[in-house]
Amino acid sequence: MADNSIRTDLFSPIKLGEIELANRIVMAPLTRGRTNEEGVPNDLNVTYYVQRTSAGLIISEATNISAQGRGYAMTPGIWTEDQVAGWKKITDAIHAVGGKIVMQLWHVGRCSHVDLQPNRDAPVAPSAIKADGNVYTNNGIAEASMPRALRTEEIPDIIEQYRHAAECAKRAGFDGVEIHSANNYLLEQFLRDSTNHRTDQYGGSIENRARLILEVVEAVTGVWGGGRVGIRLSPVTTEVGNTPLDSDVMATYGYLIQQLNKFKLAYLHFVEGTTQKNRDVPKNVDLEALRSLFDGAYIGNNNYDLELAISRRAEGKIDAVAFGRPFIANPDLVERLRYGLELAEATYDTHYGNGAKGYTDWPKANS
Repeated sequence: MADNSIRTDLFSPIKLGEIELANRIVMAPLTRGRTNEEGVPNDLNVTYYVQRTSAGLIISEATNISAQGRGYAMTPGIWTEDQVAGWKKITDAIHAVGGKIVMQLWHVGRCSHVDLQPNRDAPVAPSAIKADGNVYTNNGIAEASMPRALRTEEIPDIIEQYRHAAECAKRAGFDGVEIHSANNYLLEQFLRDSTNHRTDQYGGSIENRARLILEVVEAVTGVWGGGRVGIRLSPVTTEVGNTPLDSDVMATYGYLIQQLNKFKLAYLHFVEGTTQKNRDVPKNVDLEALRSLFDGAYIGNNNYDLELAISRRAEGKIDAVAFGRPFIANPDLVERLRYGLELAEATYDTHYGNGAKGYTDWPKANS
């Protein structure tokens, strides 16, 4: 069998901040819709994650930091004791076989529906601007509801939700956390001037629009230390909700990345292009220039195959690479990539729900 490790160090150990990995292949966060209505992980979730521990690092599926942060049915949470206990079973099982996992902390902001919110309240957002897209409720697909703008005095509670979730993730046995500041969920909604029309200290200037992200990072690193905290950014994606880009991507994200350096984070996880669609970038945006502003490790993400990962690693453009959808049908993805084995492909109807079918029933190549 061909052994690609001869010509690449993707299968060699790396340290991201304080997190030591067996290889540079990362499992990207994948929403699969397989928890119960209370967001408590179950034994099926344990099996799913353990099957994929050949990844140097698993980034958990996006995990709601609060009942308010929820935007999709059957997604996990990390704010109750039952949720902590459910996740602890997963982290214990992963560590028992030598794997590493960080939790992705998630607040969807405006990308929600009243049926998913406590007391059927309106979703919250920086500004009362409706998301152009659908969400998954217990009653099926529905248009995102009209959000309400957060009041200035409510912002500290948002930060506290992140801090509390970070503490819960620590008690649940994770190796670290990733702050989801991408894909046009709450934190990126604050960052972009297309979704943030505020006039208080969280709106207007780039410094003001980046304020909430930096305050959240400060709160989360206060729990974990910078070396076990990563952050995910997506400067040019329009997903979710067909969201317009910021009017000055380079200035806005450049400022944010430079400010993030003071926290000495474990890594920057970057969506290169439009999430799940393509790697196209507007002519006035230079993602390599933005990447170069970050002092720490860099994880490249979005439509990578092995050839692209090898070439970008050889050029020093990535420190690690995140694969998402290939991990769905290939629990042994690292071995398949390393030895040039054929990859299985999952159809879209297996992505969400359906219990074990299309979730834990994918065979390994050698089985």
